[in-house]
Amino acid sequence: MLIIASLLITSCGKKAAQRDEAFDAEKFLAAADKLISNKEYEEARKILVEVKNRDKSKKYAPVAHLKIADSYIKEEEIQSAIEEYRKFIELYPDNRFASYSQYQIAMAYFNQIESPDRGSGAAQKALSEFMILKERYPRNPFRDIVELRIEKCRSVIAEGEFIVGEFYYKKGSFNSAIKRFTGLIEQYPEYRRNDEALLLIGKSYLGLKMKEKAAEYFRILLDKYPSSRFASEAKKGSL
Repeated sequence: MLIIASLLITSCGKKAAQRDEAFDAEKFLAAADKLISNKEYEEARKILVEVKNRDKSKKYAPVAHLKIADSYIKEEEIQSAIEEYRKFIELYPDNRFASYSQYQIAMAYFNQIESPDRGSGAAQKALSEFMILKERYPRNPFRDIVELRIEKCRSVIAEGEFIVGEFYYKKGSFNSAIKRFTGLIEQYPEYRRNDEALLLIGKSYLGLKMKEKAAEYFRILLDKYPSSRFASEAKKGSL
């Protein structure tokens, strides 16, 4: 019995060793890359999960995890991609690709921005993720382009706020319009249509029969934007 047990143990040990020897992380990753290039994403992810599970060195597991996340982006499974990038950051917060994962999360939302009237929500999320990237990884390799992305997000959000304010104004909901436009001017002072927002605040106060308050905002428009195309209309209202 002892001899049989010894033979069984030796046999199992050899099989385990053979399995380990058969596992070549680099070959597995290359095979997954080929599948991804052929758009066989599910099959590629099976191989990548195996790399994650079998990589005892922990050298290739992070790479496999990123490839899984990237494969979801290529497959346009955006939410799954975001979840995988977040998991990567949780598992490997000090990894050199952690900033890349955070950037990809931000870009996943950024790429969902379609137009100001529909993209404001995505822009808000993207802006939040870009700010996390800047704060958590100040030396990230995407610094220059991130500033442009942030500017774009702020512009889209501001445009969305303007559209809502304009809707309230046209509807005759002047208090709601004033609230939107004043918030817009305070939060996004660089917005290109703030002169028009000031004009509509003034006109909203006129709609509320508050002439003095209206004149105040017309004067602000003239002081801040003397060359505005709305200056002549503001002059009439400020008198």
